[in-house]
Amino acid sequence: MKKIVAIVFLLTVGLIGFTQSKLPPMDKSPLDMAYYPDNYPVLKIQDKATEPLLARAIYSRPQKNDRVVFGELIEYGKVWRLGANEATEIEFFQNVKISNVKIKKGRYTLYAIPNPTKWTIVLNKENDTWGSFRYDPKKDIVRMDVSVEKLELKAESFSLIFEKINGGFNLSALWDDVKVSLPIYLQ
Repeated sequence: MKKIVAIVFLLTVGLIGFTQSKLPPMDKSPLDMAYYPDNYPVLKIQDKATEPLLARAIYSRPQKNDRVVFGELIEYGKVWRLGANEATEIEFFQNVKISNVKIKKGRYTLYAIPNPTKWTIVLNKENDTWGSFRYDPKKDIVRMDVSVEKLELKAESFSLIFEKINGGFNLSALWDDVKVSLPIYLQ
């Protein structure tokens, strides 16, 4: 009986080890989603959603990890995927307006060109791309310059959040001691 238990134990440990070696490693920049209205899926399942879903951003969240983020890790003046791994995507569930440009509901890619005092946020029609290596400015729909706001408390993880404003919402990006906000208006 002891031999059978020992054999089953060894087979189980071996199978677990074999299975885990086949799985991809945990990503250092996990995938996340931001919704407007905030927490929409939970509100919907609880029958507490008072507004329809208007936007969702899908992005990866790199960590600061004691690095100098802006000006070193993320170079000033160069196109950045606005996160890590796959380029950040935003989906609008109704028509919106950014910088007086009408944007049809649908899925788009977001890029940023950071600089010390302002960023250029880019909405691009190419989707399902990794990084910004194949960024094509001919596929830009709109570019908008936004001011950099310095934060007192540093954000260790890159984060995207939606914040309500009159006539629409901001998509705000926060990382390290920087916050930028892209105003998006409802049509």
